[in-house]
Amino acid sequence: MITLDILTQAVNLPDFDPTIAHTNLAPMNRRLTPAEGIVPRQAGVLMLTYPEADGSLHIVLTQRTETLSSHSGQISLPGGRRNPEDESFTATALRETCEELGICEGIEIIGMLSRLYIPPSNFEVFPTVAFVPVPPVYNPNPDEVASVFSLPIEILLAPQTKLTEDWDFNGSRVPVTYYNVGGRKVWGATAFMLSELEMRLHQVVGSW
Repeated sequence: MITLDILTQAVNLPDFDPTIAHTNLAPMNRRLTPAEGIVPRQAGVLMLTYPEADGSLHIVLTQRTETLSSHSGQISLPGGRRNPEDESFTATALRETCEELGICEGIEIIGMLSRLYIPPSNFEVFPTVAFVPVPPVYNPNPDEVASVFSLPIEILLAPQTKLTEDWDFNGSRVPVTYYNVGGRKVWGATAFMLSELEMRLHQVVGSW
């Protein structure tokens, strides 16, 4: 079982290189860094974990509403654009989690994953990993969150969870790798961050 100690070790591995984790999920020709002269917007997201009754750790995920202007309808981690008054990207992630899900207290910070560039929206995202000791009570903001669910961390290590399909983007067939979570397809930036966590966990626990 993936414990909090294992998760903490994985998140705080020294000198971890996320390149392979990100490249494995990147469609052909996708940029992993901004083009020269492009200044990306910046955002913070929270990978919030908690234990279920059986002790297994889960990650909180949301499905964005269809009315949002950016990444509408997609599955994501709570988070958003950094405000000038935010002291850090972790502060951004905590503020956004409070606003989106009503989870505002008792959050323990574990560490941070690598920053991730998202070309379609020109955002550079900084993920913070955190923990709450009991299953959270959600009060989702209906303007931003269509639904809330969780992902058992251990399924990230199961090969059958990660699938690849050809999807249509503007008339072109593009192979997309995603995590199948109870029939939900977790792809894009969220899958990139989960892939990094997966590889970090493999470095701590080996094959699963």
